[in-house]
Amino acid sequence: VQLQASGGGLVQAGGSLRLSCTASTSIFSFSAVGWYRQAPGKQRELVARFSIGGFTDYADSVKGRFTISRDNAENTVYLQMTGLKPEDTAVYRCNAETLIRTYWGQGTLVTVSS
Repeated sequence: VQLQASGGGLVQAGGSLRLSCTASTSIFSFSAVGWYRQAPGKQRELVARFSIGGFTDYADSVKGRFTISRDNAENTVYLQMTGLKPEDTAVYRCNAETLIRTYWGQGTLVTVSS
């Protein structure tokens, strides 16, 4: 399984970006799929994900600003980020899980300037 991420970049505070993660297989095959991020000097944290049963989970810090969505036909998961803050600066990585394995896409850097 391969996860191809794109969409990072440099944006001013208050701006928006959309990240995309396209899987090489049907995203229905995953028990969870979504996005994590890691800022310099910090631990990796969950940003948003779809989990089994169709539930969505968001980090408290992004609730109301970020929205995760999916296009099943394109095997793609999106992360729409609005109201970006400098503290959102991080490497964002797409993640997908089955019951027995975890997959990671390459990181995409999001930099939010103040």
